[in-house]
Amino acid sequence: MVEAVIVGAVRSPIGRAVKGALVSIRPDDLVAQVIRRGLELVPELDPADIEDLLLGCGQPAGESGFNMARIVGIQLGVDRMPGTTVNRYCGSSMQTTRMAFHAIRAGEGEAYISAGVETVSRFGHGTADGWPGTRNEIFTVPGLRTVRRVEEGGQDWDDPRELGLMPDAHIPMGHTAENVALLKGVTREDMDHFAVRSQQRAEKATDTDFWAREICPVRLPDGRMVTTDDGPRRGVTYEVVSQLPPVFRPDGRVTAGNSCPLNDGAAMLVVLSDAKARALGLRPRARIVATAVTALSPEIMGLGPVEATRMVLRRAGMNIADVDQVEINEAFASQVLACQRDLGIPDDKLNINGGAIAMGHPFGMSGARLTGTLLNSLESHDGQIGLQTMCTAGGQGMAMIVERLS
Repeated sequence: MVEAVIVGAVRSPIGRAVKGALVSIRPDDLVAQVIRRGLELVPELDPADIEDLLLGCGQPAGESGFNMARIVGIQLGVDRMPGTTVNRYCGSSMQTTRMAFHAIRAGEGEAYISAGVETVSRFGHGTADGWPGTRNEIFTVPGLRTVRRVEEGGQDWDDPRELGLMPDAHIPMGHTAENVALLKGVTREDMDHFAVRSQQRAEKATDTDFWAREICPVRLPDGRMVTTDDGPRRGVTYEVVSQLPPVFRPDGRVTAGNSCPLNDGAAMLVVLSDAKARALGLRPRARIVATAVTALSPEIMGLGPVEATRMVLRRAGMNIADVDQVEINEAFASQVLACQRDLGIPDDKLNINGGAIAMGHPFGMSGARLTGTLLNSLESHDGQIGLQTMCTAGGQGMAMIVERLS
């Protein structure tokens, strides 16, 4: 069987939205620089041989519109490079890797770029809401989706409004995190301790130059170079985080300290067939073993990784004990903890370099960023099997298993 292998991975620094290092750069210009650098790291590959540039973006509108992937291909100087912009919100650039994997397995191509970008700073209104008036408010239709049953963790709600909000596929993600905390009994104390752990592990990874291995410098329009992440926050303590007020509900548990911030960034992977890699004399870093995507109630979207992980493990013929390291995207501490407990993931295998609570979560970037981080971590700790998984806005989960080869 033809295998899909990853031969390169690189990312930009991650900037804080609105006030961070990447505010002044357009998303297409940002990801073009990252892809160019990624291709320079694989000089054996002729860019003209790339079958498709697959670009994930959570908000593909405004400066991220007009099929940004094709624009980027032209910016790279490869007029013959096709490009498509893919939206699965938080999982967008995990989806592009999945598409490359499927195409290679189907024998329809041998070389792909899987990339992702998000510049939240440059959204229409500078927030995750993006451009107003574009959403389909599906729950305003009487009787369409007003009553149903949510059965998880021994608690039932006959009507999602009992959670304290109207049901909506587009409810603020913080409310979904509150729902998961209530449903799964994740305490504020647990969430704050996890957030501190993320910050401290990410800080240690910074100090040991772990993040430097995957970052490429980015040149801003004014010529300045950005070489490091804006996060993590140094010296974070539980005493400080535990004093932060709830953001989404007066009596809630979700705070700015136990949630990911809003961010800007881009990442890319070079995905080839194993035959193409051999022909070029390249030693693959990993092969893609299996992928999965699932869906669940939007109001508890944070639990998306649970079924997605179970599905991908079944497809790979594995169980969680076979996995050496796990990367769960840290949208919120409540959802990571709930998923960790449901899946039985040991703490010493989970996000060992910290995660998005500390480093940030540029929506379209995060899937490809997680893959690069996972590969670097497997190589650093002599692991073989890695799992990455994430929840996705609107009520979805994604998961992928990779096997380290180098």
